[in-house]
Amino acid sequence: MPIIEIALLVKVGGIIGGWNTIAIVLITAFIGAYFVKREGLHTLQKAQMKMQQGEMPGQEMVDGIMLAVAGVLMVTPGFITDILGILLVLPVTRHLIGASVKKHMKMRVVTSSGFNQQGPFAGDADPFGQQFHGGPRQENGDVFEGQYTDKSDSDTNPRLNK
Repeated sequence: MPIIEIALLVKVGGIIGGWNTIAIVLITAFIGAYFVKREGLHTLQKAQMKMQQGEMPGQEMVDGIMLAVAGVLMVTPGFITDILGILLVLPVTRHLIGASVKKHMKMRVVTSSGFNQQGPFAGDADPFGQQFHGGPRQENGDVFEGQYTDKSDSDTNPRLNK
């Protein structure tokens, strides 16, 4: 990406002049910072309203992350980063991109949860060297949970003699 940005800056600089190219880069950085600040404050106000109503500001959190990325892109010198930053600053495109990202993240969270059929502790050892195994399962995959009491005394259980 940096190589493409530099090549584009050099190409544009050769066409319109170096100082004009630098001026455009600086102007887009200032304009981008202004719009990121404006949209960020608007998003923060919406998030605070939702929290006061007892709701989770999920969309506003996604918007805030995208605005932070947009801010970094907008102040990074280059035309491609500016275009990507503008797409993240504009509410219409930000919501479209956010919906796509959320859909992708939901799919990744569901498909890569990291738990196997025996549960999260299957095959792990506890501090005493015992193995955790998944509990009895119903055919639909539910785990029955329960408690137990170790009724052995210290004479028959060598771990308790320490």
